[in-house]
Formats: sequence, structure tokens, C-alpha cells
Amino acid sequence: MKKNIFIVGARGYHANYGGWETFVSKLVDHYQDEDTTFYVGELSEDPDKDKEIVRVHENLYLNPIYVKTKGSPKMFFYSMKSYLYELKYIKKEKLENSYIYVLGLKLGPLLCFYKHLRKKYHIKVFVNPDGLEHQRSKWNKIIQYCFLLSEWSMVRHCDLVVCDGLGIQRYIDGKYKKLKDKTTYIAYGAERQDFTNVDEETILKEYDLKKDEYCLMVGRCVPENNYELVIRDFMKSTINKSLVIITNLSSSNYYEELVEKTGCLEDSRIHFIDGVYDQLKLAVIRRNAYLYIHGHSVGGTNPSLIEALSLTDLNLLYDVCFNHDIGENSCLYFKDVGDLTKLLDNKKMLDSSKNKLGPEAKRIYLENFTWDKIVEKYREIFK
Repeated sequence: MKKNIFIVGARGYHANYGGWETFVSKLVDHYQDEDTTFYVGELSEDPDKDKEIVRVHENLYLNPIYVKTKGSPKMFFYSMKSYLYELKYIKKEKLENSYIYVLGLKLGPLLCFYKHLRKKYHIKVFVNPDGLEHQRSKWNKIIQYCFLLSEWSMVRHCDLVVCDGLGIQRYIDGKYKKLKDKTTYIAYGAERQDFTNVDEETILKEYDLKKDEYCLMVGRCVPENNYELVIRDFMKSTINKSLVIITNLSSSNYYEELVEKTGCLEDSRIHFIDGVYDQLKLAVIRRNAYLYIHGHSVGGTNPSLIEALSLTDLNLLYDVCFNHDIGENSCLYFKDVGDLTKLLDNKKMLDSSKNKLGPEAKRIYLENFTWDKIVEKYREIFK
């Protein structure tokens, strides 16, 4: 039977924004089922193209949605508008066996409505809550509270909660005990890279890097990624390596505050690079790092951690359940002030761990986090 999968909440397909957009492109590209058609919402800056369905190929349609609102509320209104439009589209085209997959908790009470329409056209709504949005420091207290209310409503009124981290699933199951049978765990994935014909040395030179001469951090410049803790501990260490931080310098309000607090630019070992969105170049930088430091403390399966497991031989992770569930025993962990300094100062231990833990990290990645394996799990829920 033909299936129709509508995706709400990402800014688009093949867009250079972040994790959701990468997820959508990988899901669609790897799904490859002639009986399944994807409809992907796309945030449009052109009011004339609002709700104008665009066919990309036989099994993929883009649905441009224009939202006039600016700032943080924009993605909320965009997600709501996408969801309402897709319900109307399913009704208009009389599509049956349809799924609406909502990425994030931005619909609030909307899932309470149109239940008669969902039932009539056999529409199932799946929700991926992402991380613990109500704990992210980028949101003010009002928005954090709105996320909690939205979570409460959406979890109750969807057909399935897809958690991309075991910690997220434990949180949902523990908080909504009567809904335990309504959750499943499907992680994020990372693409396998082929470096056969890649001039890695030239790419490293572009960023003034040398193999094994730098430690690496990759992620959004926000407090919950523990940049301040990592930078302070690194500055106290005696490690004879650079700390290269790849982040969104040009769009971050936190960067200037971070520099002022830590005085990190006075340490010649610390270097910032504005976001690298060429995936091959980023993979080369990961692959040639001496070690990777992952400070993320909120969220499910973080894409940058999966990519690190697949490419970097030694990974030092902030010690929270989300990271432990992924890295298991293939990584080293830090939590309190001074923990990371102690690890970085023990070069003999680091060198020994690098040889031992690298193969284990790659085994974990290959067994659990390739896109082929992730997409196979999605096939099971989109039956």
C-alpha cells in the first residue's frame, strides 16, 4: 500500500542549518521505497511561494511555508502552519495511509484538534521531542514553560513518541508512566565517509591545522555545551596541543561573553573557527584531530558525537546519561571542574587510550549508528 510521510519542523531538505535538516535529507535519501512519498515542509522567505507544492522527484515533494514573524517565535508559527496545511492537503487529495512526523515540540495543543480528520483518513502523528528543550539556556523562562506545556499536550495526543536518545525515552517514560507503550528509541545517524581520493593535507592547510596537533570541539556556541568549563580546564592544562573550536561565531550572542569571561584569546593554543558546513572538510578535520571534546549536556543522540565516534580515535565526553548511552566504554568522561585538566595532563594515558578506544568507538558506530541501520528502524514504524 502506498504511504505518504509528511515531515514538520525542519527548515527544509538539504538545507545548511543544522541537525534536523541533515536528518531529513538522510532519511529521505536512504529510504528508497517506490511505495513511499515524502512531503517535506520548507521555511520560505518568499510570500509568493507560500504553500506551493514543489515536486523534486517521484517520491519527494517540498512544501514551502512562508512566515512573516521574526525571531524565536518564527519556528513555532512555521511548524503550526505546516501541520495545518498538511492536514488540509491530505483531506483535499483524499490521501490515506498518511503519517505526519513532527520534529520538536512546537505544536502545543494543536494535536488535540482535528482528531476526526486524522481518524477518517487514517493519519498517524509521530512526535520526536528532540532534547530537553525546557532546559536549554537559549530560551527564556516563558518559552521554557511553553515547551513543558507543549510536551505535555503533544505526548498525550500523538500516536507515537520517537526518542532519539535512550535518556530522552527514560525521561518520557518516567514522567508519563501511563504512556510507556507509546515510546520508541531511534537514534541519529552519521554517514560513512570515503577518503580514498581526498587530499586531506590540503584541507588541513586551509584551516592551518596539522594531524594530531590539535584537540577539537564542534557544536553551537551555547552555555549548555559547556564551552566555559572546557576552555578553563584546557587553559589550566599543560598539554602541548591546540584547542580548535568550530562553532557558529557569526550568529552567536554567547561568544563575546565567553571570551570575556575566560580570557581565552590570551592563550595561544586556543583557536575558534566559524562553522564548517562542508561535510567532507569537517570529516577530515575530525579524523585528524588528536582527540575530540564533547561538552553537550542537553539532548538526545547528538549528531556531532556520532560523527566523532565514527572518525576520531579518542573522545572525551561530558558525563551525562545522553553521552554515556552513545559512547559507552569507548570514551573517557569528565564532569566537575578540574576533571578535564587531569585527563589532558596525562599524555601517556591519552596515547594508550587512543589506541585502545578508537577501534571500540568505530565498532559501536558501525553496529548502531549508520544511516542504513537508522532508516531500517524507521521503516518498521512507518508500516
